[in-house]
Amino acid sequence: MRVGRRMLVLISMLFLFGLSAGCGDSPKEAYDYYIYYLNADRTKTVAVGYQPNAEDNKELIQELLGEILWEAKGAAYQRAIPKDVRIDSWKLEDGQLCLYFNSAYLEMDNIEEVLCRAAVVRTLIQPEGVDCISFYVGDGPLLDEEGKPVGLMTEESFIENPGEQINTIQTANITLYFSNAKGDALLQEVQEIHYSSNISLEKLVMEQLLKGPQGDKGRSAIPDGTKLVSVSVLDGVCFVNLDEGFMSQDYEVAEPIVIYSIVNSLTELTNVNKVQISVKGNTNLTYREKFELSSIYERNLDYLDGSAKTQESLLEEGEEQVVDASGGAYD
Repeated sequence: MRVGRRMLVLISMLFLFGLSAGCGDSPKEAYDYYIYYLNADRTKTVAVGYQPNAEDNKELIQELLGEILWEAKGAAYQRAIPKDVRIDSWKLEDGQLCLYFNSAYLEMDNIEEVLCRAAVVRTLIQPEGVDCISFYVGDGPLLDEEGKPVGLMTEESFIENPGEQINTIQTANITLYFSNAKGDALLQEVQEIHYSSNISLEKLVMEQLLKGPQGDKGRSAIPDGTKLVSVSVLDGVCFVNLDEGFMSQDYEVAEPIVIYSIVNSLTELTNVNKVQISVKGNTNLTYREKFELSSIYERNLDYLDGSAKTQESLLEEGEEQVVDASGGAYD
């Protein structure tokens, strides 16, 4: 199934921010596990407290799978997975839970699919040892409209915002840095994006970097197939957690271009000063030859291509002239 990334952003604006953390008849703190259903209008997910009988993790996953496929016990809730959609098999390897759906999954419309996926992920991410979830239809991964895998998902993929501005749609211009065609310099591209108030800009930046430039110049600097596991900001440091695809050795793009594509793009955001990259949470790694992931990296524009570097230099010179003028030294 191909799910448009722009469509997903718009759907997220209208629906995913409505993912409810509310329960059935009891406060959320009363349960260790929850089954996520859809409300009667099928416009948001609803968490219903659940007490499992399983004695081990494998049995728990199987039990939760069974519950989300049963009809909801109450008129206010509906099962998130349509009746004709089946989960034919599943496997858990290295923290990744792979779910294999039958072809009926492809028949859902975009809104229904996103809500279904949100409910399934939020239900099955709960057992210990499940770090992320991936969807397959038959033997192939779930695809977006560009033919790219939707990728790994966690609970953070479906963020709640309980605030009053939950339905706010915002527009912003983000500055991104991609690789040039040769892979030896960075190209700057400004994109206009529309996003909901419950989706962080740092996540949107990473998603756009992985997707690649909108223009016909340049390419994504990040190794093809890399998936975003999580991204968060604390005290001005943005922590980017990628999957193992990031360690693919694509020597067509120089290693500093890969690193500073991420660092420079994120540090364009007002709340980010530095960036640390990890692979599935592990920072005890070296990217290729010299970039230690245990290090925290700051903005570095030395790798901009010639034209971009000239523009940046002109901007800096213009700022210096303004300073000189304010000091009475204008020439």
